[in-house]
Formats: sequence, C-alpha cells, structure tokens
Amino acid sequence: MGKLVLDGISKSFGKVEVLKTVDLEVADGEFVVIVGPSGCGKSTLLRIIAGLEDQTTGRIEIGGHDVSVQPPAKRGIAMVFQTYALYPHLTVEGNMTQGLKQARTPKATIAERVAEAARILELEPLLARKPAQLSGGQRQRVAIGRAIVRHPDVFLFDEPLSNLDAALRNQVRFEIAELHLRLGATMVYVTHDQVEAMTLADRIIVLNEGVVQQVGRPSELYRQPANRFVATFIGSPRMNLLDGRAEAGTIMIDGVGRLPGNGAAGPVLAGVRPTGFEVVIGGDEGLAGSIAAEEYLGAESFLRVRLANDAVVTVQEHPDHHWEIGQDVRLKLRPGNLHLFDPDSGVRLAG
Repeated sequence: MGKLVLDGISKSFGKVEVLKTVDLEVADGEFVVIVGPSGCGKSTLLRIIAGLEDQTTGRIEIGGHDVSVQPPAKRGIAMVFQTYALYPHLTVEGNMTQGLKQARTPKATIAERVAEAARILELEPLLARKPAQLSGGQRQRVAIGRAIVRHPDVFLFDEPLSNLDAALRNQVRFEIAELHLRLGATMVYVTHDQVEAMTLADRIIVLNEGVVQQVGRPSELYRQPANRFVATFIGSPRMNLLDGRAEAGTIMIDGVGRLPGNGAAGPVLAGVRPTGFEVVIGGDEGLAGSIAAEEYLGAESFLRVRLANDAVVTVQEHPDHHWEIGQDVRLKLRPGNLHLFDPDSGVRLAG
C-alpha cells in the first residue's frame, strides 16, 4: 500500500515562502515526476515527504497512515540521492545491507533481499567491489539497490541522473523505467530535466516558485499546457511565443502576417511548437521571415527563422532539405497547432 497524500503542504524559511499550499495524491504503484527549474521548491518538497525537512503547514499520509511528524525511518520510504551517498569503506553488498542490519532484520531475510535486488539490477558480479571500483552508472544502481532491499511503500528519487554523462543518463533512465514495471512500486521522482519527466512519468507535477502550475499526463502537458510557463518548460525545443491580436477569426502578428484564429478577441500571446509550422517559399499566407540559421542533427533539422519584426522562431524541418542563410520564407501554421495565452496572466485561453 504505497498511496501518498499531501494535504496543504507549505514551507517557509523565515519570511521566504518556498512552497505554497501543495495538494497532491499519488496512487499506489504510480510513477509521478516533480519537475521545475532550479530553486522552484521540488527538492524541498521531496525532503518533506521523506521527513528530512519539516513542513510549515499541512499533512502527509503514506499507505493510509498520517506520517506528518514521524521520523524518516518510520515513514515506509526509501530515498535515492543525487550524490549516491555510498559508504566508501563498504562493498556493494555492505552498502546494500547496512540499513537492514541497523534495523535488526534477520540474516536470512537480508540475504534474500540482497540477492533479489542484485538480480534485478545486474549487480551480482559487483557485490564484492567497493564504490571506488565502480562507474557512475554502477554506483547509482547500488544506491537504487540499497533502496529496493528495504521494501518501502514509496521510493523517492532526488535528481538521480544529474551526475551522469549523457549516455549513462539514457541507460540508467531506461533501467529505472524497467524497475518500476517490475516492482509496480509507488515512485516520486524529482528532476529539472523535462526529457526525464516526459519519458518516465505516469503523471507530471510542474512546479514553479513553490506553486503547482499543472498536474497531468505527459501528453496533456505537451498538448494542452495550462499556462505560458508550462508551455515553454515542457517540450524541447521550447514553444515559440509571439505577441498578437485576435480579431475576425485570425491572429494578427504585428509587422509579420496573420495566423488562422479560433474566435478569441483582443491581445493574445500566440504559441506554436517547432513542429507546428511548415516552411514555404512564396505566397502571402502565414508569417514572413528569413532563414537565420540551420541546425542539422542527423535525424532532424531545426531552422531559426527571423521574422520581419525581428522575433526569432524555431521550426523543425526535414533534415534532407538544405536551406540558404538569408533565404526569404513564410511560416504556415499546421492545423491544430495554435495555443493562445493571456498576455498578462499567462493563463491558457484556447488552442
């Protein structure tokens, strides 16, 4: 039973309010990712769940029990840290068994759990090694194994991949996804990397300045962002935003052209993802601009198009087509790719 409930959680350090009334339910077996920029409060929230920080207000429930004032050891959680936090003088097996020994777990149970975790994480050949003899990815697997052997109600991950290089991040991310499928455990994962969030999560919580901006499936956040912040944070490259005015079924972009509208009226912030524009030559449809740069990535290319009002827009294009720098083009909106936001509040209007 690993259901997690956060009810009205807030946290202040003196006069600085780091978290502002966070309410959240994580179902048993769900993989939830908390994502946001550095300093948004996501790691503080995770530490409050773990019992490493005290909340200023609010209640925490794990597995149907109120653990708001319980110490970490009694909350039924296991935490995987960014820095691995392994004992350098202990072997892999010693690191994995240390917590169980301190809890006076029977030797037979310890042996059984270590064998199970080592098999799942392919650590069996490494059990006699010490951390200094392991790669970064292997150390992270040991840290995960140490969490697995505790059989917790909830796994907590605090940016576990940030110290790994790009290739290892991809490998360990895949291993964590497989681990979730095998264990069916409740997992709460904190990261600033929206790619990790999109690929791992059943649901994503987007946090900014201590406030939950949106909660939903990755596809919901990508296709229907609740506000300007979510729109630009989720998706890589980020969504293009252009100041405009909605009138008579169109969106006028000053000095550039017009886009098909949807009935809104007045000043708007028009959002279009890089995949939402088609680059065409000639005609008067869409937005006028010229090619400022081309970024060839093998499987895809990204064009930087400088519009007539000097705004720069990113567009994804087929990699086999080569564009000349300075070439005049027009950006035609693909159907169903317009997002509109209030220019003052940033709240989604329509799309």
